[in-house]
Amino acid sequence: MDMAKVLLGRIVGAALAAGLLLALTGCQDGGADGAEGGPAAVIAPGKPGEKARTISPEQAARELPDDSPNAADRAYVRNMTEHHRQALAMSALAPSRASADGVKRLAERITAAQQPEIGAMERWSARLPAPTADAGGHDHAAMPGMATEQQLKELTDATGADFDRLFLTLMTAHHEGALKMAGEALASGNNVAVEEMATEVVATQTAEIHRMRSMG
Repeated sequence: MDMAKVLLGRIVGAALAAGLLLALTGCQDGGADGAEGGPAAVIAPGKPGEKARTISPEQAARELPDDSPNAADRAYVRNMTEHHRQALAMSALAPSRASADGVKRLAERITAAQQPEIGAMERWSARLPAPTADAGGHDHAAMPGMATEQQLKELTDATGADFDRLFLTLMTAHHEGALKMAGEALASGNNVAVEEMATEVVATQTAEIHRMRSMG
């Protein structure tokens, strides 16, 4: 998947949608309402080559695209929450087992980034609960980049330089899996909040992958 093209397409779409929210309050007399005491006007930018339109706030609200969560959004939030939890469990081993300060600092950064992201996804899920039909069990072990039980045991048993090497190997694969999941959400999802969360994962974890590869 060409991540740059996916991101560009989503950003352009979001920008066009956001344009409908550009309310020009007091556009006629500098007040909160128009010259006749009516509601503030809203300028809706036209498509490329088309003129902008002046519409009412009510019409602007009707024309905003529906960003109701679809199956891709819900799958991303559900799966990425579990994906992040495994990364936190792996990172929690570093303070007592890693030998390289760089690995310890990396684990701290991963925890600092992903713990709040889990909180954001849990709040999203509570605000937009999945339909009952979609609330069944899911095979989280099949998600891309997830370490197996055997790999986690080996990481738990390792210390020193052995831990450092295995941690970097497993976490790099873990991050690469997260990028794949985020790319799928950006390509197929519909919810703006999920798009923002996925975009943040792409930015943060791409940088961390580069750092881990330089440390390996």
